Amino acid sequence: MMGIKRCALLLVMIGLIPLSVRATPGRDRSDERAVTDASGRRMDEAGITVTQRQIETDALSLHEIQQQGLLVFSVQFNAADGYGDGPEDSSDLLKMGGRTTLQGNGTFLRVHGLDGQSCLECHSILSNASTPPVFGIGGVGGSASNALVSGGGMDATAPQADFVGRFINPPFLFGAGRVQLLGNEMTADLQALKRVARANPGRPVKLRTKGVDFGVLRFENGAYDYSEIEGIDRDLVVRPFGRKGEFPTIRSFDLAALQFHFGMQPSEVVGANIDEDRDGVAPEIAPGPISALEVFIATLPPPEQTGTDREDVKDGRDHFANFGCADCHRPSLRTNGSILGLRFPEVEQDPSKNVFYEVPVGDRREDNDSDSDKATARNVPLFADLKRHDMGPALAENFHADFDRFFTTARLWGVADTAPYMHDGRALTLDAAIRMHAGEAQEASRRYTKANREKQTELILFLKSLRTPVQAVNAHTDNLLR
Repeated sequence: MMGIKRCALLLVMIGLIPLSVRATPGRDRSDERAVTDASGRRMDEAGITVTQRQIETDALSLHEIQQQGLLVFSVQFNAADGYGDGPEDSSDLLKMGGRTTLQGNGTFLRVHGLDGQSCLECHSILSNASTPPVFGIGGVGGSASNALVSGGGMDATAPQADFVGRFINPPFLFGAGRVQLLGNEMTADLQALKRVARANPGRPVKLRTKGVDFGVLRFENGAYDYSEIEGIDRDLVVRPFGRKGEFPTIRSFDLAALQFHFGMQPSEVVGANIDEDRDGVAPEIAPGPISALEVFIATLPPPEQTGTDREDVKDGRDHFANFGCADCHRPSLRTNGSILGLRFPEVEQDPSKNVFYEVPVGDRREDNDSDSDKATARNVPLFADLKRHDMGPALAENFHADFDRFFTTARLWGVADTAPYMHDGRALTLDAAIRMHAGEAQEASRRYTKANREKQTELILFLKSLRTPVQAVNAHTDNLLR
């Protein structure tokens, strides 16, 4: 039977009660929740008080920073916080800060951001594998939560709806700290290889890190030759976040998401006390709350695997490798250590610069890490290579850009619980998702479709053993809500 606290948590997530007061351990403060004032800042009412200085000077414990990050993740921003854009920019109605609103409602746009009030609205399903689904903080979003990134217009009466833009299904956030650590280390490796190329003019340098091949780089005639690099931008920065591989860190993703989805302008982007969108609010969100949000997301538990001792699951894993799925969906990548350094401000090509806080992400002993643990390598079973790949014309976007067909390899850990599949949720089953793979994945998809039903079933059973950390997330969240 669902306990009182679990029931309250569910009500918080579906919006029936506000997550507005951080509870004192051992005390029920549900009767002390402030009544929301339509003219008041929801961030203030929620108790979001963290500053960047408090984090940098260790004035707050990791637990307290996580609590503040949970509040930032869950708060429903309103106009007093800075929600929404300012006056419409008639020269570019899709420009951040000057977007129009749907039917002139003055608040929401939906077809190009301004589509929600909190992170939690679109990241709230721990598992879609059961009926009803299991709700929780940091999960995936259903198809109704898909974000539309418009590059022009949409005509629902035209063939294929004539939508120019991007349609993206919200992924879960579990294990994000481990993913960022991998990306940081891979970026550092590639930057070192870039220096090797410069020091050896004319010599081809293989861009290989953690077993992932990003092509070849040369330096000759006083310039770099990028013609043979693959799956990465010319700056050689690994960007694990975003379906197209746009963001190197949780923070960089959050900064863009705050502006796109909510019209919340971070002062570290627009400048301190600058009201760039002219909505009458400045500053809208300072570095402290954003750092707390990053800490909260970075320390969410990672996905897990079940049924590893079952023979059909073992056989399915063998098929996964034999069909070629593991060529891109690498079963695991290995970190050099277990401590993630968070940076502010970030210098994308130097993951070691401006580190202001370190969080343990190697295992679940977050509160008991030792100095010896910090240098210990960890396997991260993410089933991805953090690289972009050509997925063929059917999945391509229609921005008429070079990377329309390219997507970063989806991380398959937790895939059993995260339907629908593919970048926009068009595949309602794992079988359908595999069959939709084309481009660089065409041969692996062909091998699957040509295999007998028994092998196909075993492969799907293997994928269904890759689960989201439902119990660990609920325990973690309960601990933060005390």
